Amino acid sequence: MAEHRTMQRGALLDAARSLLSEGGTEALTFPALAERTGLARSSVYEYFRSRAAVVEELCVVDFPVWAAEIEAAMERAATAEAKIEAYVRSQLGLVGDQRHRAVVAISASELDAGAREKIRAAHGGLIAMIVEALAALGQEQPRLAAMLLQGVVDAAVRRIELGAGEDPAEVTETAVSMALRGVRG
Repeated sequence: MAEHRTMQRGALLDAARSLLSEGGTEALTFPALAERTGLARSSVYEYFRSRAAVVEELCVVDFPVWAAEIEAAMERAATAEAKIEAYVRSQLGLVGDQRHRAVVAISASELDAGAREKIRAAHGGLIAMIVEALAALGQEQPRLAAMLLQGVVDAAVRRIELGAGEDPAEVTETAVSMALRGVRG
């Protein structure tokens, strides 16, 4: 029975990922989850008490995987500047990746405190790495610089997500260039 519940929970999370990547957080509803999985709506409530609970679970499962990929790219970079470039480039590279579209949709949405805390924890290692790289480049307030740098990344993610007419590669190159010029001061 436990195995069956685990499979159903997995199916619900997969359905949630699809809904998020297709229509953002507005698309993530219990009726839609029920329809995608073939479960009764009442069954969906047996697994998750709210939409926020679904999002929180996705944060727990998906964010660490996403963060690990970015961290690996940063660890392969030899210099502080290359680490910053890897940080920006790898996040933007993951925007089009189906496995990470849900993460992007979640990041862009209004989250409850529990989900925000889980995301912050997953981001913690990344922020620590980027703060270290910024400090190595002589930034006097590396934590502040890290937050502003993430703002550039988030804005670039939204441009790519919107499909606003610019080529994603162009958005990425512009963001990398702004980040590197900015961190050099």
